[in-house]
Amino acid sequence: MRHCDSPLHVTGRSEYVDDVTPPAGMLHAAVFGSPIAHGNIKSLDTSAAMETPGVVAVFTISDIPGNPYFGAIIADEPLLADKKVFFHGQPIALVVAESYEAARKGVAACQVKIESLPAITCPREAFEKGETHQELRVFEKGEIDAAWDKCATVLEGAIDLAGQEHLYLETNRARAIPAEDGQLRVFSSTQSPTATQKTIAHILGLPMNKVEVDVKRLGGGFGGKEDQATHWACMASLAAFILQRPTQLVLNRVDDMQMTGKRHPYKQDYKIGLDEEGRILAYEVSHYQNSGAFMDLSNPVLERTCLHSTNAYAIPNVRIRAVPCKTNLPSNTAYRGFGGPQGMFALEVAIEKAANKLGVPTEQLQELNLARKGYVFPYGQELGDDRLHRTWEEAKEHFDLEARRCQVEKFNAANSLQKKGYALMPVCFGISFTKTFLNQGSSLVHIYTDGTVSVTTGGIEMGQGISSNMIAICSRILGISPTRIRCNSTNTSRIANISPSAASATSDLNGNATIIACQEILKGMYKVAAKELKCEPDQISIKDGIVFVDAEASNLDWNTLVLKSYFSRVQLMAHGFYAPPNINFDPIAGWGRPFHYYTYGTCYIETTVDCIRGSYTIDSAKIVHDLGRGIIPTVDLGQVEGGLAQGIGWVTLEELAFSDEGRLLSNALSTYKCPDGEFLPDDMEVKFLENADNPGGPLGSKAVGEPPFMYGIAAYFALRRAIESFTPINETETYSPLTPEQALLSLYPGSV
Repeated sequence: MRHCDSPLHVTGRSEYVDDVTPPAGMLHAAVFGSPIAHGNIKSLDTSAAMETPGVVAVFTISDIPGNPYFGAIIADEPLLADKKVFFHGQPIALVVAESYEAARKGVAACQVKIESLPAITCPREAFEKGETHQELRVFEKGEIDAAWDKCATVLEGAIDLAGQEHLYLETNRARAIPAEDGQLRVFSSTQSPTATQKTIAHILGLPMNKVEVDVKRLGGGFGGKEDQATHWACMASLAAFILQRPTQLVLNRVDDMQMTGKRHPYKQDYKIGLDEEGRILAYEVSHYQNSGAFMDLSNPVLERTCLHSTNAYAIPNVRIRAVPCKTNLPSNTAYRGFGGPQGMFALEVAIEKAANKLGVPTEQLQELNLARKGYVFPYGQELGDDRLHRTWEEAKEHFDLEARRCQVEKFNAANSLQKKGYALMPVCFGISFTKTFLNQGSSLVHIYTDGTVSVTTGGIEMGQGISSNMIAICSRILGISPTRIRCNSTNTSRIANISPSAASATSDLNGNATIIACQEILKGMYKVAAKELKCEPDQISIKDGIVFVDAEASNLDWNTLVLKSYFSRVQLMAHGFYAPPNINFDPIAGWGRPFHYYTYGTCYIETTVDCIRGSYTIDSAKIVHDLGRGIIPTVDLGQVEGGLAQGIGWVTLEELAFSDEGRLLSNALSTYKCPDGEFLPDDMEVKFLENADNPGGPLGSKAVGEPPFMYGIAAYFALRRAIESFTPINETETYSPLTPEQALLSLYPGSV
């Protein structure tokens, strides 16, 4: 089967939050944000806004009936600014009007006087000044202090690793509709319906059962709507609740980019030690996370950074320091990979430096140090198989990497003004929420008397194909065509206590719950069929809508069995609940078994650099990926290719630029560049690992959302190798992204 939304998308019939016909009398809201990054609010004048034709109301923090402070980890963020502002664009007031245009004019009429305070934008500076969201944490394995003396080679360095804008096609938006008895129905572009429901109730002083959140689909999320979609749903709900009129809030692109957090930038220090053969004996890294103004999800993102700081490598002695630093930028938040890419990047830089020092190919050190079955990661979990090595070996053989390496060397020897480079990126990514309690999923399956089926889960469809996967799972378990099955919107009144659609766990959690629900229904239906066909229930199966007895087709079909089950008063609906077993993690000790399983892969990327201009092309990408037994191959392939594209963008074109005063300079698509179809490699090939069923995933599958993102890191090192074929890279701090401008500076060091 294919992605069930594809025909709707390409014909423009897919409905998002603001596509549904608005209810009568709907109001429109717009946000007045802080004009500076840090300061004390001395006065706020909204009188001119109230006099603007069409403006109905202006709300500030004093108008919030419940608790104005909220947060996923700690409640440190006000919905609207409270006496101080902490980042440029921080919401101060909410203007509500009869039209969007009037609301925007009302925002322009607001006046605020702010006493400016110094703004901090660098996490190192924040750490030095004691501006942190929590204390520095240290995780260790082995005896690292004693290990340095045993190393033949020791290298140190620093990294400036930039963030990344989510750039989802659908900006943040929400519609809130008041209902009887003080209830609210909210349509939100959120990855976290329950978090949105809970925070709205918290802000308005309502019980959760009076707030219903409904999500049909998102126009992209990538983690940017895991926590930060909540803000705008709360604002729309505040206006709707107080004014008792439907209210919609839609951010334009500039406001969305300015007011929301990004992938966390990091400053990093590393130290690596190797023996004479190139085995890594010791690795030490310090992560100074640029968390932004409030905690948001910075703590768990940084935790994932620590868990993946050794990526796919076996290192006996490790020390990881990590601290979330408070800066005057929008609160940075979840992003595809959730801190994992930042942890992996630092080690790849260290390995590259070591390879250059030793005069050996980087991939030689990578392969020598790959973790094998039985290796215990610094947080206590053991690697249970050798599929990581399988992906590496299959990539080498299937794509003939030795021949490719020779071709690159031959090209570079023959060309003086163009140089090629290549790099490999192994990935070992843990699948699960590291907050153990979030690893739970629910599914509600109904079979109607005409033989059609509906399934509702806690999974959010945001382009990754969760709806299609749930239909495919129902189809295979029930033995009927997917055309009979419909996937409903995600709704907090149908499924309660929903975990966010994040951590690559959505299909796992909700898919397994769907299997449980389907199997519960089939138990009763098999008994009805067995009675009708005079056999035992365990002899019954259903395939292509036909009932089989011991693999022999009977004259009983699906529709007839459904009706007979209904007339026999047999349950035709079920709620399935799934929680993966054997996972646990102590975040204080940094120890346990946080992941249900690992996803592995190896990527080869080849690039060409124009040594006169600094421009470059990504020529090819070759991937071997451990998918388990995929549910829908076309959907999975799209996730791998999309993740790769986004990862390449992070380390090449996508440069976030802030002024020293904390103002976002790259605040539109004219100033923030991301990869397009022309930029990405024409030669892209993905090979899925065969005979690799995953017992922990639905139908033997593995998660596919986040791991492919890290493959893009190979593009960065392929470009650096091409540059180094022209001139040595001399740097005091490794900087990413490697934009064409940065490439030109590296080609001609000292020219500026």
